[in-house]
Amino acid sequence: MHTALPLSGPRVHLRHWRDEDLPAFAALNADPQVMAHFPAPLSCSDSDALAARLRAGLAERGWGAWVLARRDDDALLGCVGLNPVAASFPFAPAVEMLWRLARPAWGQGLAHEGAQLALAAARELGMSRMVAFTALGNLRSRALMARLGMLEQGEFDHPALAADSPLRRHVWCEWRM
Repeated sequence: MHTALPLSGPRVHLRHWRDEDLPAFAALNADPQVMAHFPAPLSCSDSDALAARLRAGLAERGWGAWVLARRDDDALLGCVGLNPVAASFPFAPAVEMLWRLARPAWGQGLAHEGAQLALAAARELGMSRMVAFTALGNLRSRALMARLGMLEQGEFDHPALAADSPLRRHVWCEWRM
């Protein structure tokens, strides 16, 4: 299954990863505010490894986590997309809607616009159910989930986080087409 790219909105588009995206992606992954609801900021090598995994997912499936780029200059703003949920999550099997944006792109509706493009791709691919999840304290992501029409389904302990992690408790939302 493949979706046609680029997927474009008025201000942003989703596209495949390029090597020149890696420094900007590493910068956003190193930002403590961007990564406040993750266990830790990422080193440059960890960020590059994450980008490699995201690229591989796109190559394997034809869909996944794309670069969210500004239309006027094609600059990386972050990533938005779809990802299979690991079997260890209580709501699996499912496809996750995900996003991560550089701080200068916050508060402008760009994540919402990008997420709507990813939902359009999911529709095109025949997916009928999306989930999204985040740490309880991530109010920005929770608000975006609500703006996308996702409904909170409950809380769970993230299976990859230690029992004493302050981020372990998560909320998950669901959206059905």
